[in-house]
Amino acid sequence: MKIKEKLIPNFLYKYVIYYRNHGFKKTIKKFGWKLVITIFIFYLIRDSILYIIIPYFAMKGIFSF
Repeated sequence: MKIKEKLIPNFLYKYVIYYRNHGFKKTIKKFGWKLVITIFIFYLIRDSILYIIIPYFAMKGIFSF
């Protein structure tokens, strides 16, 4: 398994394969906008944890505020 494939979450892997083979328009037609919203929410939560919550608690521990 390639490193690039390991970075894709397991629940999205089948959609990524379909997207690679058929393109964006066919992927949206087949799976609908629910897929786009699911991906958006997943990355919104992930990035919030990585870039807001973890640094907040790290700074809170360093500066004790």
